[in-house]
Amino acid sequence: MEKAEGRNETLIMEFILLGFGNAPELQTLLFLLFLVIYIVTMVGNILIIILVVADQHLHTPMYFFLGNLACLEICYTSTILPRLLASLLTGDGTISVKCCLVQTYFFAIIATTENLLLAAMSYDRYLAICNPLRYAALMNGRVCFQLVAGSWVYSFLVNGTLNYFLFPLTFCGSKEIDHFFCDFSPMIKLSCGDTQTLQLATFTVSTIGTLVPLLLTLTSYMYIITAILRIPSTTGRQKAFSTCSSHLTVVTILYMSVITVYVFPTSNTPKVLHKIFSLFYTVLTPMINAVIYSLRNKEVKESLRKTILKQVAFRNRHRSL
Repeated sequence: MEKAEGRNETLIMEFILLGFGNAPELQTLLFLLFLVIYIVTMVGNILIIILVVADQHLHTPMYFFLGNLACLEICYTSTILPRLLASLLTGDGTISVKCCLVQTYFFAIIATTENLLLAAMSYDRYLAICNPLRYAALMNGRVCFQLVAGSWVYSFLVNGTLNYFLFPLTFCGSKEIDHFFCDFSPMIKLSCGDTQTLQLATFTVSTIGTLVPLLLTLTSYMYIITAILRIPSTTGRQKAFSTCSSHLTVVTILYMSVITVYVFPTSNTPKVLHKIFSLFYTVLTPMINAVIYSLRNKEVKESLRKTILKQVAFRNRHRSL
């Protein structure tokens, strides 16, 4: 059998994701719960994409970003949930090392892109509220495309560079990863070789990719809130705040869970609590985004109502012929 260099242990070809335990009743309940979450997430985000593409009234920078965010959330949840659902259904938590590395790679790309895209959306709201007269000129189609494309290109380049050093690693010792997906930190602990340089580089990139967009978002909202408070009428303040309340809610939920898991982790924190907070930004946030932007957005609800009425009218006309 192949041995790890310098260590008298067999190389690992697959991991075992421990997930949320092995209790059959719990497995069934979690499977049904995550299946419902996955369906709601997919349907909600696909619906947003269809409405943004089909409705001319939604062909604005804000909804261009929202449509891209919906696409991103579909990719996000599809990176995590199908594998988790299969594990809960079969009770088999094994995953090959290569598949685990690929999941880590795409998870990192999507997470980085989401941070940058949310920052771009906050900048869009800043321009709309603080510079309304110049908004159309500053946030045109070319700028919107550059912001979205730049977010994806940066994420692929940075995470691709990190994974150039991650993929050649070998793993030995325990096969078990006490998590429900292949997160970087618990996986890298099973590596045979020296990973200090990789961990330092990953920490640096993750910090920059999280804190910089967060600071940009916070700065944008400081100016936004200041501008809203200067509006003399209560109706005007409410109308201005309603244009960014959904985005602010999404950003708050995402960053609170990410900071809790990665910025302030403690050895005394129970692993089950760590997994619960991880669920917020990997599984629940994509669903919450779709629900918030669908149910709390008047323009999206109006577009959906018009689309349904058109479909009903079309079917009635077709039946009468």
